[in-house]
Amino acid sequence: MTRTHNFNAGPAILPEAVLLEAQRELADTAGTGMSILEWSHRSAEYDRVRAETEADFRSLLGLDASWKVLFLQGGASMQFVQVPMNFATEARPGGYVVTGVWAEKALKEAALFKEGRSLWSGKDSGFTRIPAASEWRCTEDLSYVHITSNNTIYGTQWHSFPDTGAVPLVVDMSSDILSMPREMERCSLIYAGAQKNLGPSGVTVVAMRADLLGRARKGLPAMLDYATHVKADGIYNTHPTFAVWLMGKVLAWLKREGGVAAMAERNRAKAQLLYNEIDRSGFWRGHAAADARSWMNVTFRAPDEAAETAFLAGARTRGMVGLEGHRSVGGIRASIYNAMPLSSVEALVSWMREFEAARG
Repeated sequence: MTRTHNFNAGPAILPEAVLLEAQRELADTAGTGMSILEWSHRSAEYDRVRAETEADFRSLLGLDASWKVLFLQGGASMQFVQVPMNFATEARPGGYVVTGVWAEKALKEAALFKEGRSLWSGKDSGFTRIPAASEWRCTEDLSYVHITSNNTIYGTQWHSFPDTGAVPLVVDMSSDILSMPREMERCSLIYAGAQKNLGPSGVTVVAMRADLLGRARKGLPAMLDYATHVKADGIYNTHPTFAVWLMGKVLAWLKREGGVAAMAERNRAKAQLLYNEIDRSGFWRGHAAADARSWMNVTFRAPDEAAETAFLAGARTRGMVGLEGHRSVGGIRASIYNAMPLSSVEALVSWMREFEAARG
């Protein structure tokens, strides 16, 4: 079949090679006479899948044995709750750098129990940028500092993680994990929903330094206590076995393709091609400040909403889907995650030029 140019923000495009491999193996996985969909999450076969998936994840991110890796459920939204419940108190709140809607939602969850403090917010300026280090302050009374590395709705991205010193840095990396090398030495906990760069929806990866585990308050519900999952060797409850299996295939594909450094080069080239077209004539208008532009989610506007509607309709007839901006802001958004081929971005740019020539 002809593959659609899939610009959806998530669940998002998966590598075609991985989909074909999964198709071949789905009915009889690893020669067991059963599908991965039928395997017990406590079987020896699944133990091997989980171990290989974790090993590849560690290898790609450069995580040593001092890190604990968990495959959980509930998406990033569950982590908005779980992080403050494990580490924050009213006396020692978490500090949040609010660069978009998802960071705002994370702060809101912590603030329900007076355990979150805003350190900076870009809301008044339309979330167009990432703050400079001089614009916010990390204080010693904070239990952690939380940032969202990439903002899917507004198309901004931290291209360098802040140094928070002795205060743990918590990073929601849901939409750009493994898209470029990162300063993992500055992080204490990261989390990511899989459905953008890692695999299908249904599993969330959490990686944390082991020394954080002793900081949780007593009396947490078992499912919300990270220590519960670590003590159970990551399988306290039924695992999302299919999602972890498919994630493992995506990670193996990433390694075959050259790892994170190779992905960074591809992603930079794809993003630059699109941003060059946005900047070329003034017909299109980018949302994010130039120094904060995301490599994963390119957000822009046409001269008016009628033109945007026509552009999106024309894109669909040309086999391009998922280009609508988030419902809260409108406009146009191209999500160009690791699995997005350059040819799809070239097709989009070609349509942008054709549309501009007809309308400009």
